Amino acid sequence: MFTGILFSGADRYDAALRALEGRFGDAVMETPALPWDYSDYYRSEMGGPLFRRFVFFRNLISKDELAAIKHISIGIEHELERDGKRTVNIDPGYLTPAKLVLASGKNHSHRIYLKEGIYAEVTLMYIRGEFVPQVNTFKDYRDERFLHYFYRARIVLALLSEEQKVKGQAAREKTGKGKGGRGSV
Repeated sequence: MFTGILFSGADRYDAALRALEGRFGDAVMETPALPWDYSDYYRSEMGGPLFRRFVFFRNLISKDELAAIKHISIGIEHELERDGKRTVNIDPGYLTPAKLVLASGKNHSHRIYLKEGIYAEVTLMYIRGEFVPQVNTFKDYRDERFLHYFYRARIVLALLSEEQKVKGQAAREKTGKGKGGRGSV
């Protein structure tokens, strides 16, 4: 799981990260704050200058949790509002070896409905060693400065997946349900 956090003040980012870690566990990787100047869409609500950071979490998620995670992210945005305006925009998603998927509350032609008003889109595909954007991929997800970190996150994902497999195997062996399939009597 990861989140893209858009913010104008470092204190707002810190508050959002604390709230996210409180709900999803520790971050395993964070990108630096990079300027976000791709549009003026959020400027009237959030002020400026705007920055984007991506945060990748240690705990692996089930893909069917994405809609609930988006609702939690929206709740955190509301908790951090000032004068009825958002101070952060939190976009959750997940990364697999083959793709990066982003959740949204907005419908569009390239998004698939999940549930409870939440949609998902394949934002980046991983093909022949490269992240390939879709026609509607946001500009910041195409930016080499951010893509660099998605490549690194793919490596972290592989390590976390392997760690989870090893822990699962150790737990099965401890309960006697390991390699042989049945415990001894």
